[in-house]
Amino acid sequence: MVENMTFWVAITIAVIVIILLAKTAIIVPQQSAFVIESLGKYSRTLRAGFHILIPFVEKSAYRHSLKELAIDIAEQICITKDNVQVGVDGVLYMQVLDPERASYGITDYAFAISQLAQTTLRSEIGKIDLDRSFEERGSINANVVAELDKASNPWGVKVLRYEIRNINPPSDVLNAMEKQMRAEREKRAVVLTSEGERDAMINAAEGEKQRVIKESEADKQKQINEAEGQASAILAVATATAEGLRQVAIAVKEDGGDAAMKLRIAEDYVQQFGNLAKGSNTLVVPANLSDLSSMIALATNIVSTESSKDAAA
Repeated sequence: MVENMTFWVAITIAVIVIILLAKTAIIVPQQSAFVIESLGKYSRTLRAGFHILIPFVEKSAYRHSLKELAIDIAEQICITKDNVQVGVDGVLYMQVLDPERASYGITDYAFAISQLAQTTLRSEIGKIDLDRSFEERGSINANVVAELDKASNPWGVKVLRYEIRNINPPSDVLNAMEKQMRAEREKRAVVLTSEGERDAMINAAEGEKQRVIKESEADKQKQINEAEGQASAILAVATATAEGLRQVAIAVKEDGGDAAMKLRIAEDYVQQFGNLAKGSNTLVVPANLSDLSSMIALATNIVSTESSKDAAA
């Protein structure tokens, strides 16, 4: 009988010890923090590892995750500076840095920060026009984070970033924006077409200008070349004529030249008179046609006179 009672007492003590260990032994996971209260008052903060509490005196009052936490910010209606209602939603990222202040600074920091994010977002959207709200997402996010960080600092929570997911204007505003974008695209197309036509006309005019200049330069060079050719030809003819006359004068001064000159003059006279008779039905005969010797003498006298002048010179 005594042995049975001893056995049951041992069993009871073992159960009590197990219960006490279960109540007082705590294992804190990695990236977690437990806030311990001693008789209802803050005692300490336990980090990752195995810990033993004082039975019936200490207890784990709050448990916080030190990981980065993402909170969905529900869509809300905001009014822009130009009085357009838009639906805006986003995602907020934050992290607990001080578990003690997160436990005793506010009842529910996640709810408080999400509500503050909505009000701050409405305020930021109200400062800009609808068109700029699509372009200024980065600055809006930065301003929201700055305001939330100031408010959450006493709570031991750090707001890391805020991202706007969607900005949803009303359907009529979307239709107006689409028409505006279409008009802008058509305007750019017309401008580009007109600029292309203008450039084409300028290029064509420039080409025509260059063509006219080249043609005028070519005509100028052609005229210069023709004039130089004609001058050279006239000079060559004159030189040849002068040389021929010079040779005739020299030949006349030689022996027998006088008789040869007279014979040549007579032959030319008869030939030219014959050609004159062939070319016309009407013929005027000189009065002294039969006096051929007198005409030859006259020509001989002229040649002699010219030869005397050349010798005197």
